[in-house]
Amino acid sequence: MNVRRTGIILFTNRYKACVSFYSETLGLPVMFVHDEPGSHLTCCEFGGAYLMIEVDGPPPAEEKSLDQNPTKLRFNVADVEAAAQELEGKGVEVKRAVYDWGTVANFVDPDGNLCQIRDEASFGG
Repeated sequence: MNVRRTGIILFTNRYKACVSFYSETLGLPVMFVHDEPGSHLTCCEFGGAYLMIEVDGPPPAEEKSLDQNPTKLRFNVADVEAAAQELEGKGVEVKRAVYDWGTVANFVDPDGNLCQIRDEASFGG
């Protein structure tokens, strides 16, 4: 198999709110948008891959359980605390945690999907 590109498709119930969250709040550049009858999607750059946000996801929740969505979107950054403070400044609730293997900060998108920022320096070490 000759993989040319990788990506994640995120089916959402609150499509417009999620597009705004990922493109504006998190700052992921929009690659393209398809807005046609029966098909609405926005594709964003995602650190060398893509994040495709589509309609028709499961019902939103304040925070989805792993049974509702067994995936967490991870964003590795140089400075977790600075990134967490930036998100909090934009109204995102962030929960920090420090482990032997690194520092993370957890948050959810408008649909309740789990997201996390992590320090890049200790990743894989």
